[in-house]
Amino acid sequence: MRAHISNFLNRKRALSLDGLDRVLAAQNLTVDQLLPLELSAASPPPVTDPIEAIPVVSASTAMNEALIRPRSVIETIHVSASRLHESRSRPSLKYAHWRRFLAIRADEQQAAAMEPIITEGAIVVLDRHYNSLAPYRAHQRTLYAVRCGAVLVLRYVEFDDGRLILRPLSLTFPIQLLVLGTRETPADYIVGVVCLVVSEL
Repeated sequence: MRAHISNFLNRKRALSLDGLDRVLAAQNLTVDQLLPLELSAASPPPVTDPIEAIPVVSASTAMNEALIRPRSVIETIHVSASRLHESRSRPSLKYAHWRRFLAIRADEQQAAAMEPIITEGAIVVLDRHYNSLAPYRAHQRTLYAVRCGAVLVLRYVEFDDGRLILRPLSLTFPIQLLVLGTRETPADYIVGVVCLVVSEL
């Protein structure tokens, strides 16, 4: 018996399960007392991503209303809050107090210029606290919602020689130029950026 214990202590042999049971019984111990682990700690509870309710409104409301009144809401969608807030805001003074996130449904004209990124009827979520021409996300072209007269257009935007150049994705759609007034800046026309497009709802 001593030789067996010596072999065990010197790691020359291992205890069988039966031998281990006898050692525990002799010491009045249980496995739980040797390993006081909480099994629940091995799998932490899942962290749920908060969901944000986004009002879907008309293009006119998106361009002109700082706060969205209940009667202006056509429908509501629910979006991952982390997805919305992954980019920093860069609001102009005009839009700093406006509701930040809202959405529109792309009409035929808006979709025609930006297919296949935006299809007719797609939900387009806008961040109205981003009115800068700096890239919204690194290594990704920024798609803007731009005030063009009484119409809201969705375009890639460049600024050159006092003009905003509105570039569509579709090669069959014309490029548009917006000439800025003496005291105007690009932020006077940029309603926000497209931060999410949901094609199937």
